[in-house]
Amino acid sequence: MDILNQLNLEEKAQLLSGNGWWQTHAIPKLNIPAMYLTDGPHGLRKADVAGLGKSVQATCFPTASALASSWNKKLLYEVGEALGKECQTHNVQVLLGPGINMKRSPMGGRNFEYFSEDPVLTGQLASQLVQGVQSQGIGTSLKHFAVNNQEHERMASDSVVDERTLHEIYLRAFEIVVREAKPWSVMCSYNLINGVCASENKYLLKDILRERWGFTGFVVSDWGAVNDRIKGVQAGLDLEMPGSGEYNRQKIIQAVKGGHLSEKDLNSSVAALLEIILKTNQLKKKNFSHDPVVHHQLARRVAGECIVLLKNERQLLPIQSLKTKKIYLTGPFAREPRFQGVGSSQVNPSRISNVHDELVALLPSHVKVNYSDKLNHESKNLAATADLAIVCVGLTESAESEGFDRNTLAMPTDHNQWVIEIAKVQRNTVVILFNGSAVTMPWLPEVPVVIESWLTGQAGGGALADILLGVVNPSGKLSETFPQSHADTPTAHEFPGMNKQVLYHEGLFIGYRHYDQKNMAPLFPFGFGLSYTQFAFKDIRISHAKLAQDQDIELDVLIKNIGLLAGAEVIQVYVHEKTPSHLRPVHELKTFEKVYLQPNEEKWVPLRVSYLDFAYYDVQGKDWQVNSGVFELHVGSSSRDLPLSISVDVQGNKKQITLTKHSLLKEFKKHPQGSKYYLQLLKAVGIDLDEKNPNEMLVAFLDDMPVLKIPAFSEGKLTDEALSHLLVETNSIT
Repeated sequence: MDILNQLNLEEKAQLLSGNGWWQTHAIPKLNIPAMYLTDGPHGLRKADVAGLGKSVQATCFPTASALASSWNKKLLYEVGEALGKECQTHNVQVLLGPGINMKRSPMGGRNFEYFSEDPVLTGQLASQLVQGVQSQGIGTSLKHFAVNNQEHERMASDSVVDERTLHEIYLRAFEIVVREAKPWSVMCSYNLINGVCASENKYLLKDILRERWGFTGFVVSDWGAVNDRIKGVQAGLDLEMPGSGEYNRQKIIQAVKGGHLSEKDLNSSVAALLEIILKTNQLKKKNFSHDPVVHHQLARRVAGECIVLLKNERQLLPIQSLKTKKIYLTGPFAREPRFQGVGSSQVNPSRISNVHDELVALLPSHVKVNYSDKLNHESKNLAATADLAIVCVGLTESAESEGFDRNTLAMPTDHNQWVIEIAKVQRNTVVILFNGSAVTMPWLPEVPVVIESWLTGQAGGGALADILLGVVNPSGKLSETFPQSHADTPTAHEFPGMNKQVLYHEGLFIGYRHYDQKNMAPLFPFGFGLSYTQFAFKDIRISHAKLAQDQDIELDVLIKNIGLLAGAEVIQVYVHEKTPSHLRPVHELKTFEKVYLQPNEEKWVPLRVSYLDFAYYDVQGKDWQVNSGVFELHVGSSSRDLPLSISVDVQGNKKQITLTKHSLLKEFKKHPQGSKYYLQLLKAVGIDLDEKNPNEMLVAFLDDMPVLKIPAFSEGKLTDEALSHLLVETNSIT
């Protein structure tokens, strides 16, 4: 890059630190413009210099937990396109999002801003959002990299997680998005990972992100995540935000002059940042403006696909206006909805809709809607005399927010009481939940209808009216498991991590993986959601039942709409290993597709399962490995409803480990070349498996012994030299 060679040391250092809260520095003499970064991810938040004032008006789309519940890849791309257009309108070059950290616990205060408990659902949907934004010439900043799963002490806590869990759960979604969507930026998190700050973590920022995954954009700090600026540059942290003035800039200059920071590392960071600055400047659209009305309509359509119908006894919904003359509407969110989360993602919406007004607008004039926002004797009488009662409750801003974690899975006491009291007097009660993450429902047996509306953005009120009246057939599926109680959750006794340390003892088993492993019934399972119609999973076929290395499987699923209404179902495909050599979840989501069908329509829907969808992360080999053996593909409508299955015989790619004197004896038994020496090593210590009734306890004891101990146990019958020769012979055979 010629322009890099024209920059002096001071200008390079200046570029690597923000100019205030939201911009990079311009270098006028070289025509390098400033680049504007601002918060997302579900709407544009271009605020004042301090970042605390009122931001420009923008479309507030549903938050990530809602978007993920659409399970619709094409829809996420459309949302991304719209966000990119609004960035162009307001002269923003990089949108800070999406947030794709895993929901380790439903108690996470920022869970509304994250997609899911599953890395594949998260990765595939976030990839589409990123591609949609960047199709408009706007960069995205994938965040928060990495293992950032709680708000408590988030700027100082150390996430202590084993390597396999790190790769399979907490890095996997990032890997999917980086490889598929190629985001122009990644934002590092505040926390430490296994003792090393994310902003100084070479293993994450260089070894994995750049060298293994091929990331070519720039890495930006979360706002205030920089600790040691020099270590950060050396590790691969490019841009410091917000700017620290001369404070860290002079440290960079002096470190280069003093030989403590190489010009190679400095230039690498500057080049990565410059490439995106120049690209976004070139892609600016002059005098561009979007249509807020069109985007509001899109937000309504999107929200309609995010809403999840959890319960619908006696088919009370959709509301039939010919039978329904009087509706009673109540609850704190009926006219003043909670439609987004609290914190850096708050959007100043271009307009707001609520359930009451939108429902009245759609209903015929003969249907009367009575409303109260109070729970008293009079309101209960109104509920009792209505044909249907709708109660709008959920989590308040003080219950879930960026900056702190939840202290309970319960809704506020008065919200629960509202439902209980109305349900006592009205058997046809519909509960609509406004919340960013899972809640418990102590009143569930007494209520025939429950709708999870999430935080559905500025058009959520209209979308709910569409759902209630059947203008839209609900098709959302839960993007996270709803537990029966906090005690059932995978981190019940360890969340949040305290005293600046977070121990990930549950390992791989978060979300549905945990409930499956424990054979525990959740309140509502991952992937669950009802429709006003019914679907039948009829058949499954695959391109080949034997899978060679690096082959993919073409999978076709026959599904039929057996109900009376047009609607959409999500085909979910999970992989199960029949006889795993390592501890693995019962099954794991690997691909999915949303399909729309008319009544009585059936369709073969094509999907693809890749070879690496059968893999696990092998810590010894430091790579993804596939075992040879039989796997099953389970197909259905949720993690607990998988009526179709088919077996696949997979040829593994597991790299053979090198045997050393520290290898266990049983590792020789499993090794293709070492197995022929297994009996010889046992005989050296007096065990002959060919004899009748060998000492099984002693064999088990020896199997778990490093072979370096065998010369001593054999009293020298097997010498150190003979063992060394044996190891050379074993490892030299290919």
